[in-house]
Amino acid sequence: MKKVFIIAEAGVNHNGSIELAKKLIDVAVQAGVDSVKFQTFKTELCISKDAKKADYQIENTNNNQETQFEMVKKLELNEEAHKELISYCKTKNILFLSTPFDHDSIELLETLGLEIFKIPSGEITNLPYLRHIGKLGKKVILSTGMARLGEIEDALNILINSGTKKENITVLHANTMYPTPMEDVNLKAMVTIGNTFDIPFGYSDHTLGIEVDIAAVAMGASCIEKHFTLDKTMDGPDHKASLEPDELKAMVKAIRNIELALGSSIKKPSKSEIPNMQIARKSIVAKTEIKKGDKLSEENITIKRPGNGINPMRWDEIVGSVAFKDYGEDELI
Repeated sequence: MKKVFIIAEAGVNHNGSIELAKKLIDVAVQAGVDSVKFQTFKTELCISKDAKKADYQIENTNNNQETQFEMVKKLELNEEAHKELISYCKTKNILFLSTPFDHDSIELLETLGLEIFKIPSGEITNLPYLRHIGKLGKKVILSTGMARLGEIEDALNILINSGTKKENITVLHANTMYPTPMEDVNLKAMVTIGNTFDIPFGYSDHTLGIEVDIAAVAMGASCIEKHFTLDKTMDGPDHKASLEPDELKAMVKAIRNIELALGSSIKKPSKSEIPNMQIARKSIVAKTEIKKGDKLSEENITIKRPGNGINPMRWDEIVGSVAFKDYGEDELI
């Protein structure tokens, strides 16, 4: 089984600070994830000046005065910052990823040599954007929050027709609410996506705990993405719905355990339980003393541990046969 690809989503939880961003990379490395992901955008190109904040953004920032533009502008990372973070990730041996939100950002990430392009849920209906990424012919991870199956199908067709190989695309089920209420997760839809499009699938999670991520892996997710932060109480739109360092560690450990535990799907005695078969299973034994020539019957034989004698599944064959030697009580027949 291929290892689950775990993306720790730092997103904008660096609050615009390179130092915080590096601390987030350190946390991701310590947790053992495969990749740490940021967000690349030019605010002017993605958000209209008077676009309102989402309710969760107002709630999580305790500020309904500033616009979405003002909030996001503070969280922008410039080209220099990207170069610094990419080289920092290289020294730490972790894959740097970032989600582009506009054409200039796609260009920037392509120039910086990104191997995988992550498409966020909000861009799944953005035809020129999808076409631009599709043309690059890179690996693509597509998030599908707020989308119907038909919209996923359209997005996949655009990516593939623009030049991306289908086998290079992974589709993530997601719910675009921070945090996501459990009753809105609809994890079974993740499997529907995989089956419908015959494509590798995974899950991008915005719930508060880690149990849904573990369940997703058990249901066949090949990729998990999860927001994390240094501290949930920090100012900013996404900290509240993010994992703290210890929780991220626990999630990775649980996912790696589940990966191991899923196994091969062949049902047979495992390496560790084979030595216990004789101890836990039973054999046919003498219930009382039996003399040679006596008939074996329900009165004088029974079934007890250990399991190194005649298998009790042969009971009907043994009952009615004749003892060819003497037996003491509890002796294996």
